[in-house]
Formats: sequence, C-alpha cells, structure tokens
Amino acid sequence: MEGRGSVKRDVTDQDLKRVIREVPDYPRPGINFYDLTTLFRDATAFRAATVRLAAPYRGGRLDAVAGIEARGLIVGAALAYELGVGLVTVRKQGKLPSRKQSQSYDLEYGKATIEVHSDAVEDGQSVLVVDDLLATGGTAAAAGSLLGRLGARVVGYAFLVELQFLDGRSCIDHTEIFSVLQYE
Repeated sequence: MEGRGSVKRDVTDQDLKRVIREVPDYPRPGINFYDLTTLFRDATAFRAATVRLAAPYRGGRLDAVAGIEARGLIVGAALAYELGVGLVTVRKQGKLPSRKQSQSYDLEYGKATIEVHSDAVEDGQSVLVVDDLLATGGTAAAAGSLLGRLGARVVGYAFLVELQFLDGRSCIDHTEIFSVLQYE
C-alpha cells in the first residue's frame, strides 16, 4: 500500500488492518500487541487513516486536538494538521518544562501519571482527545479529566484502533467516541 501524494479513496478496513503488525505475547504472554508503527511508515495507509479519523470532525467547531504520548502525539499531530487546529500535548510525567497539571490513573499492571501545561488550553475551548489505540480506556479518561480541570470542553475521543473486547468505552465519560478500526 505504500505510496506518495494523494490518498487512495477506496482503502478499506481490511487494507488498513493488513498494514498493522500484530505482535503476540508482547509486552507479556497472552497479550496481542497491535503495532501501529507499520501503519505510520506506510504513507498511503497513514494518510487514509488520518483522513478517515478527521471525517466526523470536519466543519465542526473544534479549537484543538489533544494527543496523548507517545503514539497519540503522532496521530494527534497529523489530525490537528488535517483539521487546521492546534495541538495540545499530553505527556508522561516529568516531560514538560513549564508549570503543569497532573492526573494519575490505574493501568492493568500498575499506576501512571500524565501531565499537560497549565496554559495548554483556554477556558471553554473545544478539545478532541486523540490516541492511537483505545484499550482499557484509563489513559484517555485521565486525559479528558485533566483537560476538563483546566477548563477545556472535551467534545469527544478519537482513536485509530479500538480493542472492543477490553471495553475501554465504559471507562470514558458519555462524550462521543470514534474509532477508525475495531477489533472484537
């Protein structure tokens, strides 16, 4: 599927899924890891996925996209560019140089903390939270909560891939959730 230039309009879900590498037993036995770096390196697939991710948000009032570290920053930057809006970076603890706010949350194997600069959003700004993949939903929910505390109006959550069998949607508030690809 690799190519340059304009996006091929008839790229299917199956085309995109074929580009995503599945790594069994990573990061531990019994886990099937969906590696989106193979999608990112394929220009046609990455462009098609970005255009599809942007589709529900075109023409709407959106002030910024909030990309979650690490791969969500890649997806978020591409989406913000595609939609012509700003990018807010939601980073792992200790990565931001200025005044920041933090949010801790549970992972399936421990705890984690994310941060955003205190001045990353203005009160009332409409923000779309973006990550590469929705699994258990904890990271996305924490990002939405953190942005809300800063005064943003989280209008939705968007993902390239959703692992439906992990029911991550149940962890996220009632806001709109969109994913390009779903694995059952």
